[in-house]
Amino acid sequence: MNLFLVNPKSDFTMDNSFRIDQENLQHLFTTLQKRGYETVGPTLADEAIVYDTIASVEDLPVGWTDEVGPGKYRVANGGGLSSFGYTLSPQSWKRFLYPPTRKLFSAKKNGKSFELTQENDGEKKHAFIGVRPCELSAILIQDRVFSSGEYHDDNYLALRRNAFIVAVNCSQAGDNCFCVSMKTGPAAKDGYDIALTEVVDGDNHYYVAASGTEKGREILTEIGAATASGNEIAEAENVVRRTTAEIGKSLDTRGLPKLLAENLEHARWDDVAKRCLTCGNCTMVCPTCFCSTVEDTTDLSGQTAGRSRRWDSCFTMDFAKVSGGNFRTSAKSRYRQWLTHKLSSWVEQFGISGCVGCGRCITWCPVGIDLTAEVKAIRGTKVKQEKGG
Repeated sequence: MNLFLVNPKSDFTMDNSFRIDQENLQHLFTTLQKRGYETVGPTLADEAIVYDTIASVEDLPVGWTDEVGPGKYRVANGGGLSSFGYTLSPQSWKRFLYPPTRKLFSAKKNGKSFELTQENDGEKKHAFIGVRPCELSAILIQDRVFSSGEYHDDNYLALRRNAFIVAVNCSQAGDNCFCVSMKTGPAAKDGYDIALTEVVDGDNHYYVAASGTEKGREILTEIGAATASGNEIAEAENVVRRTTAEIGKSLDTRGLPKLLAENLEHARWDDVAKRCLTCGNCTMVCPTCFCSTVEDTTDLSGQTAGRSRRWDSCFTMDFAKVSGGNFRTSAKSRYRQWLTHKLSSWVEQFGISGCVGCGRCITWCPVGIDLTAEVKAIRGTKVKQEKGG
């Protein structure tokens, strides 16, 4: 399957770009809604910036930003004009394409047999507003996960084909970001329909927009976006350049899959096990993790039944339970499984790393475990093992 039939590939460039004024951004929302898209984007709720259905630009977190660190997240109102002046939401766009819980089918008794009804929500049309470049890379990774091999997730692929993506290049770096190391940001390169760069210069507030698909260009033409001037393009490029310079965290990816595969008994795994709570927060906030389990339910009368899929985590005790027992009971084995899959065996499975450098796992780890620090420690004192544990 050609993955880019789902969302065509494009190379990010600010050449032939358009200018969208802040007051004209609403026109973009309205145009997408008229085409049948449910507009989803960042908004302020529950003392966090979350991704949810939004009707207009007034729902955007204007002036709000986030402050993150290992095991730390808070929002703050800086009073500025920026609509996208934050780093990331605690959530990812994954929950709209691969929902946390999805009913697969229901069954109703009809005499001596059952009538099955298969659930299908693939016809929903979402317009994602404000997708960060690292998150866009995560979506493209999940495209591979759910379309490669013998079996495909048809519901995911249907939702994906019906998604319109408005990416927003990053104008600030969070303390946990390391997207530059993973080559996933801070500028969007492919997979978007429209990519925006927000420019706030005093009272001058506008967006430089690039189209990544013909559909994106049609929308920009329909809303009457003007051609961006050379100075406006230069300002947008400066935004991305400044953000790149601000990213302080890094992950050395040289030979990383082999490094981790050869150090399965490294002492660092025991060290991290003393700190890890095996809560699974890192897998829940990760934009690429895809582990799931299936649950069957029935009512007391036996007349109806159903089957649902929900997210699971390699940190839960039941995840590795099989008929002969549980083969991954320790915190050490579970953390090692997560990290080595994300950064090593994922490459063998899908030809790409399972990490995009968003840093969410660091932010939402209650004890602030930093995977970049764990890899650095293993690389600094690597010990090749004859066998894994």
